[in-house]
This record gives sequence, C-alpha cells and structure tokens, in this order.
Amino acid sequence: MFETQAVFILYLYVFVILGYLPGRLYDLDSSRYGNKIQLTTLIATLHRRGIKSVADIVINHRCADKKDSRGIYSIFEGGTPDTRLDWGPWAICKNDHPYSDATSTHLDTGDDYAAAPDIDHLHPTVQYELTQWMLWLKNQVGFDGWRFDFVKGYAPYITKMYMDRTRPGFVVGELWDSVVNVNGAPFYNQDAHRNELARWVQAAGGGIVSAFDFTTKGILHAAVLGEWWRMKDSYGRPSGLIGIMPKNAVTFIDNHDSGSTQKLWSFPADKVMQGYAYILTHPGTPTIFYDHFFEWGLKEEIIRLSAVRTRNRIRETSVVNIMTAEADLYLAMIDGRVLVKIGSRYDVRNAIPSNFRIATYGNDYGIWEKQS
Repeated sequence: MFETQAVFILYLYVFVILGYLPGRLYDLDSSRYGNKIQLTTLIATLHRRGIKSVADIVINHRCADKKDSRGIYSIFEGGTPDTRLDWGPWAICKNDHPYSDATSTHLDTGDDYAAAPDIDHLHPTVQYELTQWMLWLKNQVGFDGWRFDFVKGYAPYITKMYMDRTRPGFVVGELWDSVVNVNGAPFYNQDAHRNELARWVQAAGGGIVSAFDFTTKGILHAAVLGEWWRMKDSYGRPSGLIGIMPKNAVTFIDNHDSGSTQKLWSFPADKVMQGYAYILTHPGTPTIFYDHFFEWGLKEEIIRLSAVRTRNRIRETSVVNIMTAEADLYLAMIDGRVLVKIGSRYDVRNAIPSNFRIATYGNDYGIWEKQS
C-alpha cells in the first residue's frame, strides 16, 4: 500500500470495522478483520505517511445479541462494561416488522433493510450514543472521515445531524440506485439519476459531503463497449454527477459489492483500465479498488495514470472540454494540460496539439501532457 505513495497521493483509506451486519460497536476485538491494537497501529502508520483514514459507518441497521420475551433478536450489546449502546426494541423503527415491538413512536425515514433491525434515528438516546461512538472513533481510534453505508435507509437530514455533531474531515455517502435502462441499455439522459445524488448531497449538508458517483459508473459500463457518445451530455458536460457537482462526486470502477466476490454489478473485466483512464484524469475524487490494484496485475498502469493526475494537479473541480464523443472515440482536454483518448479508434494524430507528448497508454487509451 505504502509503496504507491511515492508515485501518487493516496489520501483516503476506507476501513470496514465490523462488517455490514454490526452489533457490538465498541468491541473492535470482535471484528473478523483484526483487533483494536492492529487497527490503531495501522491508522497511526497511515497518518505518519500522510494518509487519512475513513471509517465505514454502518448505522442504518444493527444486529442484536439476545432475544427479547417475544423470541425476537432485539436486545443490543454495545461492547463495553457499561451501558453505552445497550438498547432494547425501543431503538427499532416502529414499522420495522418483525423486529419492532411498537414501543418506538417513530416510523422508518428511509428504505427497509430486511436482514437486520432498522434503527430509530429519531430517538434522542440513539442520536446521542451513536454520536458519542463516532466521536470515539474520531478522537481515540484516529479516524479522519466517514463513509456512510446504505444512506437510502434513513433521511439525509439524519446524515447531516451526525455530520454537524462529529465534524469529520471527509464524508461520502453510498446512495445506490440503478441507472435508468431502456431495453437492457442505459437511457442516454441520466439527469434524473445524477440529480438524485446531488439532492442527497445538498440535503445531507453539502460542503465536504460527497456521494459515490453511481451515475458515471453506470454510463461507463456501456461506454467502454463501444458507446463513448454516452459520456457527453446534451450540454457538452460529463454525463455523471461529475458533470454537475464534481466537487462532491466520488468516482469508482468497482467496490466490494459490485465486484470482488459478490459481483453484483461488475465493470466489464477487459475494459477496467479504460475506466481508470477516465476517472483518474477527470474531475471528482477518484477511488482505486483494492482488488484491481493488488490482485489483478494492474498496479503499474494505475500508478502511471495516477502520476499524470498528480503531476498536472487535476482536482475535483478541474475543467473538462469534451472534444469528441462518438461510438469508438472519446477525446477530452482537462484543464488545458492533459489530453485523454479512450476507445478503439487508433489514429487521432490530427487531434493532438504539437506541444503535447504521450505520457502513458494502454489497451484502447492514451494520455498526452502539455509540454512547458
């Protein structure tokens, strides 16, 4: 991991603390991924190398330790000798059947999560104790920011509340909805999809709050198969969230859900580097999937692309001029310094300014840099 820092700035690292069915939130020694000492040591090492750490905050739902008098798992243990996060069925949303015993007076503010009880984030005790837990993660464990999991499960104003009370340095929310499809292919205009992401960002507080750019991922899936015209919207902008709110967009090719062992929405495997050629040269905050970097043999190619981004100071709000977006060719200038060509069309010599030189290339992509 640290060898990459000599080439590009890796400033965020996401940790899953207790998996996606968490229970004893304070008990870091119960995690399948390691123990508290290992975690705090790793975070301290990251900080010494200038890398910030982001905790995966899974608070929409929670697994209980014990059954109540009904025989339902609804008695929660916080993982400490005291009563912090020790809750009963009163902490479950009133309409979350079969877990709720109706003692809560609040309905769920978002989508249901069937695998575990949905937590009542309108209850003041829940709000206070989760806030204290997150402050413990920040101030004692050492985390710098939050990745909010499954934010469809509760209203965005709840995210804003936890944001305001914990003041992290970085926040990204996972709002996963499928892009609009027609006859099995993405509809060209995905404004409704990306506008939903933008509305969530604004309602969750804006500012440092960002959202994973599922719109860009969904459109890229089709674009790399010979439909690069999709990557330019009707106003000449990038088609995803980065086209309307780049500062608050976190771009990605795959993650633990879409790729890896689950493969719920995998990027076309032989086109992955075309995807990285796009997100690593474009606005937004790009992410690199662990599997691609460490297990797929793509490390050197990704490092070269990342070096171009760092060397040319491409930022979240860099300016994109899309010169061509046709079936077999995507050609764009970023900040007037980097020229990106992706697609199967080979001969683009007439489009390359004389003062640009090739920086890196791969299968069906090439990157040129302006010479001083």
